[in-house]
Amino acid sequence: MWLRYLVLAALAVVLVVPFALRPRSSRVPDGAVELVIVSPHNEAIRHEFGAAFERWYRQQHGQAVSVSWRVIGGANEITRFLRSEYGTAFRNSWERRGREWNIAVESACMDERLVPDDSPGDDTEAEAARRAFLASSVGAGIDLFFGGGGFEFAREARAGRLVDSGVRQRHPEWFVETVIPSEWGGEPLGDPQGRWVGTVFSSYGILSNRDSLERLGVPAPSAWADLTNPRLLGEVALVDPTKSASVAKAYEMVIQQQIHLRLAALTATEPDAAKREARAVREGWIEGLRILQLAAANARYFTDSSQKPPIDVAQGDAAAGVCIDFYGRFQEEVLGRRDNGGRVRFVTPAGGSIYSTDPIALLRGAPHPELARAFVDFVLSLQGQSLWNLRVGTAGGPTRFALRRLPVRRDFYSDAALAEARSDPAVNPYDFADVMVYRPEWTGGLFRELSFVIRAVCMDAHPELVEAWRDAVAAGRPARAMAKLQDLSVVDYDRVCGEIRRRLASRDKLDGMRLDQELTEHFRRQYREAQELAAPRR
Repeated sequence: MWLRYLVLAALAVVLVVPFALRPRSSRVPDGAVELVIVSPHNEAIRHEFGAAFERWYRQQHGQAVSVSWRVIGGANEITRFLRSEYGTAFRNSWERRGREWNIAVESACMDERLVPDDSPGDDTEAEAARRAFLASSVGAGIDLFFGGGGFEFAREARAGRLVDSGVRQRHPEWFVETVIPSEWGGEPLGDPQGRWVGTVFSSYGILSNRDSLERLGVPAPSAWADLTNPRLLGEVALVDPTKSASVAKAYEMVIQQQIHLRLAALTATEPDAAKREARAVREGWIEGLRILQLAAANARYFTDSSQKPPIDVAQGDAAAGVCIDFYGRFQEEVLGRRDNGGRVRFVTPAGGSIYSTDPIALLRGAPHPELARAFVDFVLSLQGQSLWNLRVGTAGGPTRFALRRLPVRRDFYSDAALAEARSDPAVNPYDFADVMVYRPEWTGGLFRELSFVIRAVCMDAHPELVEAWRDAVAAGRPARAMAKLQDLSVVDYDRVCGEIRRRLASRDKLDGMRLDQELTEHFRRQYREAQELAAPRR
C-alpha cells in the first residue's frame, strides 16, 4: 500500500512542480488580452519580441496584452500539429451540421489540390468538404504562426490553414522594392495573397571549433565539400532534415550549388541551353548527394534539433557542424565575450547558400485576430525589425539577448541612424556578392523528397555507411570501393521526380513506408559490399 501512495505522491510532484516554478512573467496579468503564437524560434527571440510587443501595444493602445508562446518543436512538428488540430476542429463543425464524417471528407477538406469552382450546386462530397473548410472559421486556439521556412508556410497557405492578415492593405508602402521586395535571390519574400510574409533572413553555413580542428590537423572548413575530409570522421554534427525545415534547406543548397557548378562547366561543351541545363541538374543532383553522403559518413549524429550542433561545436563535442547563420553568429558572440574570440568560427560557403526568409502568418480562426494583426504590423515595422540586429542595450535594441539576425526590410541597412548600433554592420543580404541565385524549378518541388532520400542514404543505414567509409579511408579509398559506396543511381533525379515522388504522395501511406524500407535495405547491402571491397575478409 505504501508503494502506491509513494507513486501517487511522486506523480503529484511531477504535475505540480512545473506550474509552481513557472516564472511569474509567464502568467497572464489581470485584465490583459492573451495573444497565442506557435513558433520554432528560440527562447531569445521569443523573449525579446514578446516583451517588446507588450510594451509597444500598451504605449500605442493603452491596454495590457500578454504574448503566450506555444513551443512544439520545429516547423515540421508545428505543421503536423496544426493539421491535426484543424482536422479535429473541422470534423466537429462538419458533424454539428448533421453531415457524416468519413475518409473522403477527412482527406479532402485540407487538400490543396482541390480548388472549388463557382458552382457549388454540383459539388461532390469531397468538393463540398473543401469548400466548407475554406469558408469556415474553425481554428486551433492559436493566433499566429511565427518562424520556420517559406516552404512550410506556402504549404500551410495552400491547405487553407493560413488567411490574409491584411498587412499589405494596411501598409502598401512597405511592399515595394526599396523596403520589402516580392523576391530576392530567387526566393519569394511573401505570399501574393497576403497569407504569409517574410520577417527576417536566414542563411546557412558551417560552425567550426578551432581547438578541435587543430587537434585533428584539419584546416577550418569553408566549403560544403570540406565536411567530407576523412579526418573529420565522427566529428561532424548534423541535423535530421525531416525534423528541421531550415536545415533541409541548407542541404538543398549543397545540391543547388553543384548544379550551378555543373552548368558553368558544361557551357564549353554543350551548346544547346536546354540540354545543358537538363544534364547539369541531373549530374549536380548526384554530386550534391555524394557530398551530403560523405559528410554523413563523418557525422557523430543526426539530431532532431537545429540548435544542438552549434552548442556541441562550441563545447568541443564536435569539430564542425551545419547550422543556420544566427545560431553560428550567436555562439561566436557568446564565446567571443568569454575568451576574446577565436575559438569558434562561422562561415557561409561562398556561392553555396542563399538568404531565405522566416515568415509570419495569421491562422484561420484566430481567437484574437485584431491583436494578431497588430503583432504582424509590429514585427514588420522598422521598430520591430531593429530587434533582429541591434546590439543589446542600444536604443530600440533587445534588452537581454543579441539576436544576430538580418531583418527583411531593405531600408534597415541604409538607415544611418541605426548603423552604429548594429550587431553586424558589415553584413547586408541585399548586397552580398557570393549569394547563390536560387532556382526553384530545379529542386524546389522536391523538398520533401530530398529529405526522404537523405534519410535513406545517410541516416537509416548510417552504421553501415560509417563502417564502409572508415575501411575505405584506411585502405586509401580504392576506386572500386568508392564507386560502390557512392553509387546513388537508385535515387537519381529522374527516379526521385517520378516513382519516389509518386509513392510518397500516394494516399496509401504504407506505400511510402515500403519505399523507405526498400531503400534502407538497398543501401545497407550496398555499404556492406563497399566495405568488403575496401577490406576483403580473409
